[in-house]
Amino acid sequence: MNLPTPAIVSQDGVRRLPRWGLLLFCAIYVLAGFAWRDPWKRVDLTSFGYMLELARGQTSWLAPGLLGESAHFDALLPYWLGAWAIQLTPTGAAPFFSVRLVFAGLLVLTLLAVWYGIYYLARSPQAQPVSFAFGGEARPTDYARAIADGGLLAFLACLGLAQPSHEVSPALAQLCFSALTLYALAALAYRLWMPALLGTLGMLGLTLSGAPSLALLFGLFGALVLASGQRDWNALLESDGYEPDPDARAALQRRRRRWLLGLLLLTIGCALLATGLELWRWRIERMPARWIEWRNLMRMHLWFTWPVWPMILWTLWRWRTHWRQGRPDRHIALPLGLGLICSVGGWIGERPETTLLLGFPAFAALAAFALPTFRRSASAFIDWFTLIFFTLAAGYLWFMWIAMHAGAPAVALRQIDKQLHGYLPPFDWPQFLLGLFATLGWIYLVRWRTKRLRPAIWKSMILPAGGVTLCWVLLTSLWMPAVNHARSYAFVGTEIATLLSSKPTHTGCTAIYGLDDAQISALRYYSSATLTRDRNAPCDWLLVDVASVPILPHLYDTTQWALQDVVGRPTDPREAIHVFARVKP
Repeated sequence: MNLPTPAIVSQDGVRRLPRWGLLLFCAIYVLAGFAWRDPWKRVDLTSFGYMLELARGQTSWLAPGLLGESAHFDALLPYWLGAWAIQLTPTGAAPFFSVRLVFAGLLVLTLLAVWYGIYYLARSPQAQPVSFAFGGEARPTDYARAIADGGLLAFLACLGLAQPSHEVSPALAQLCFSALTLYALAALAYRLWMPALLGTLGMLGLTLSGAPSLALLFGLFGALVLASGQRDWNALLESDGYEPDPDARAALQRRRRRWLLGLLLLTIGCALLATGLELWRWRIERMPARWIEWRNLMRMHLWFTWPVWPMILWTLWRWRTHWRQGRPDRHIALPLGLGLICSVGGWIGERPETTLLLGFPAFAALAAFALPTFRRSASAFIDWFTLIFFTLAAGYLWFMWIAMHAGAPAVALRQIDKQLHGYLPPFDWPQFLLGLFATLGWIYLVRWRTKRLRPAIWKSMILPAGGVTLCWVLLTSLWMPAVNHARSYAFVGTEIATLLSSKPTHTGCTAIYGLDDAQISALRYYSSATLTRDRNAPCDWLLVDVASVPILPHLYDTTQWALQDVVGRPTDPREAIHVFARVKP
């Protein structure tokens, strides 16, 4: 028998995940890595450098950059938000903390948009479970809440989300605006002002955050779904209390046409805004020509989107009767189209990780609709695989941390030394206790999940989301000093600042050559030196990247400069800066 929907869910199966538990889960995920952290290379530190330049008035607000060169990541709004946060930072407070506070707010807004977007998709009449002959099927609102809970947990479980969502970069802003756009397109059949407001913010935000092409494609695809979705809107007459009379049907269709017109006008407005601010950039790369390039792309896609991509395939298979007719229902068509736009952009764009990241809200929405179709064996496989994988991963992190502080065994110390080059992080009680509490929380979560509990469609995502959060918390607590040592430019910036202040200067400027934006941002943040790219400037100091030292005699009179020191990142000798002092006025 061909059922109208593959979801067979009773009212007992959609019991709500406790709100305090879900909120605590999200709070831990957002706050992990918020404290004890320096700006990390590359995007994190570089973006922060652009924000500093804007806050100090050293660059144009319409063309952010460093020392006269434009930003490598073409965006405006994320840098504006960071610059405003720096300008509002109280005297004596760390500006990087203020910027992280703003971007943590963007992550919170992303989580809210993902939950509500999936909720309204699950409210669609075509997404509802099978009606039982004698009643007892899940009520629409409870079913939508349970699907949204599972979708949000699937979103948090994505391996590729952890680091980009905790960096002060345009990628996080783009992710937030992508989630807002998904929410608006999903909720416009049920709400008026909130989808209109947040949808406008989402598309304009994408345009001003370096993704005008995606904003244009999202808008056009949303308009296409609206234009071809008359059947979905008519189904609302029977599902949301509308009277099935001609007047109500005509009023609903007029509302749909107004939404369609508004969305098209918003899309045109985004295109005009991007044109007026010269935000269009050609970012399409040639297709890979060698197998190794294809392999790397496929590997990145598989690990970056794990564990949602197998669930997406299962969703498309189980709901195939809803989309193989050529006109899929809105709860499948909308996230599928948005996800495909980002996935294809990841294959042909110059920044595949960033473009693919924007599809995570849509991927989570598609994965959520696999949950009510899982058999008990599939749920058990997810639980046991996740339990084994993340328990081993957390155990490995604890084992290596204990070996690092205990000085044994030698095999583990050699592996640590390859990454940290002799650095021994100090023992920190708050970080240790945080990691210990996270581990105890994981043990409690596993014990709770393995009990004989009433069924709930979101239970399969508890352990994947908890395992990712556990590993992220351990990395940002136990291993935070080591990660800072490996990924921060604090040592380079402070060492060079000490060198520059060791001798009196006459000109007050420092020439640089061959430094990238991350190195320049570190020097601007950790020192008060006045940097310039002008080779003819009469500076007392010259900073040169190690890769540019061989061509230095062709650009400068080397008889006027004496090498004072070579300052490099301890974990990467290829990133070193040669510090020269002028010896002849």
